Formats: sequence, structure tokens, C-alpha cells
Amino acid sequence: RVCFNDPQQGTASADYIADNKLATKVAVFYQSDIDYSAGLYDTFKTECAARSIDIAEVQTFTQTTNTDFSTQIAAIKASGAQLVFLPIYAAEASTFLTQASGKLENIPYFGCDGLDGILNKVSDPSLAEGVMMLTPFAADSTDPKVQAFVTAYKAAYNATPDQFAADGYDAVYAIKAAIEQAGVTS
Repeated sequence: RVCFNDPQQGTASADYIADNKLATKVAVFYQSDIDYSAGLYDTFKTECAARSIDIAEVQTFTQTTNTDFSTQIAAIKASGAQLVFLPIYAAEASTFLTQASGKLENIPYFGCDGLDGILNKVSDPSLAEGVMMLTPFAADSTDPKVQAFVTAYKAAYNATPDQFAADGYDAVYAIKAAIEQAGVTS
């Protein structure tokens, strides 16, 4: 693997929230008809119970109900949650953040690697200001290897790479290293 597996992200998210005292009362908004989102919620819920984080509200959507989140946003607001956990993908998060703007004020958002690329999805980047997420790659890292990759990627594609581009790059080089180590020459 070039990336952590999905269930670990739910556990790590709850741990990060608890360890950094971000909230003791959270709301969760997830897509119930895909394994990625539902699996992250399940492991997050389990770890929240172990870390004394109260899940005050759980709201869901599906592929067929992913355009109007007003009911879910109202329920999250009424819950008194101090943070919203978003184990969803960037496209749906963009819709959520846009619709929650002005309604869920001063409530931080926390997601997983599916939120990577959110700045390319929202119509106004300020909507994603302060959104926290777990990701195996950050294009703004000061690591020289990361910056070399980012520079080369921007030159080749005129875009900033996200974690998926970095994972693909790393996967190819992991295969290359395995071939070289095995002594394969043709």
C-alpha cells in the first residue's frame, strides 16, 4: 500500500480530535451508500466511544440525494455539535460547505483523504478555509522530495498535484524498486 487503509482513517480522525481537544461533541455527515464513507463512520464511531467523544448527531445522504443538504444542515446546527466530521468525497463536501455557509458558523470541519482536492471543487475557496483532513500528501510540504515532485507535476500538467497524483507516482516507483531489487532486467 502507498496509503493508509480507509478504516484506519476513522480511528485516526477520532484520535486526532481527542488528542488535540478539538471537540467533545461532534456531528457526522456521511454518504451511507458507499463503503468508503460508511466504513470511515463505523470506525470513527467506535473510536469516539473509546475516547469519550459524544456523537451528538448523525446525518446521511446517498448518491441519489446528494444535491440538497438543507435538512441535514439544520439538524447538525440544532445538535449543538462543536465539530462536523465529513468522511465524504470533495465533490459532495463542496456542496455541503456551500450550503452550510452562513448556517454553521464557527463550527470546524474535519474529514479524511476523500476531501483532498476540495479547493478545486468549491466555487469560493474561502468556504474551505480551516477545513482539516487526514491525507498522506500535502503539496505545500517543505520536504525537498515533495517540492521536487510538485514542481515537476506543475510543469507537466499546469496544476497542483493532490494525494491521488502523489500516490500514483509513489506506486510506480515502488514497483520500479521491487523490479530492481529482484534483479529483473527484461
